[in-house]
Amino acid sequence: MYLLYCDETNLAYRSGDFFVYGGISIPGGQALSLSLSIDAIRKEWVVPPDVRLKFNPGPAHLTHGQFIELKQRIIETSIHHGVKLFTSMILHDIATSPDDARRNEINRICYHFDCYLNRVQSHGMVLIDRFDDGEVDAHLIEKFSVGIVGFPHTPQMRLRNIVGFHYSSIGQSHFPSIVDIVLGSLRHSINGHTRQDERAIGTASRVLPLLSPLFFREEGHASVSELGLFFSPKEVRKADYKEAYDGLRDFLSRNGIV
Repeated sequence: MYLLYCDETNLAYRSGDFFVYGGISIPGGQALSLSLSIDAIRKEWVVPPDVRLKFNPGPAHLTHGQFIELKQRIIETSIHHGVKLFTSMILHDIATSPDDARRNEINRICYHFDCYLNRVQSHGMVLIDRFDDGEVDAHLIEKFSVGIVGFPHTPQMRLRNIVGFHYSSIGQSHFPSIVDIVLGSLRHSINGHTRQDERAIGTASRVLPLLSPLFFREEGHASVSELGLFFSPKEVRKADYKEAYDGLRDFLSRNGIV
């Protein structure tokens, strides 16, 4: 059994930015150990029980440097427990709307998670962060009862390895905190590149190699699988948009995510 905790980042429209949707897959057999490890990290850093750990802001009593170290520890212990990252990125200039982008990339991440479950010969459950969207309930019901609808390679496909689609919220377990920290770190790095923020680009050179082991790779391959990192849509024809995708791909590759 695998648990996929999902969230989005960069939802607000900004030309040149990439909307990122992603999820972390946690092996069921490692879930308790991972949760207890996060408990121990919070205790070590004296994080009060009512503080919800996110990418930002950090606990008030920690310095900026201490908070960075705490987040690094959480990422490292996630890697140690076999956590895998699945992401999909779409340029805001291409997406019809942020809400459409979110629903479409939920589709894609769930499909890729189902493919991954085929690889590991197991089943899983998807837990999506709560958000305001009048269509999301029906969307999740459709994901379970019907499956994927509207992909170019098939009009309809049941996700047979996924046993349920549910909501989660930060504070209800440690796992939404992990996905918030991971996606927040990825967003900060990507925005540094797309906005040509030299300080953020410098940070990315340290952060992206740390995140790299989380991305799913096919067995025996050094490069990240398309299941682990997908550039949406699959084919981009407009020259300036294609240049943005190629630039991001090269930036990630230079920083250990090939």
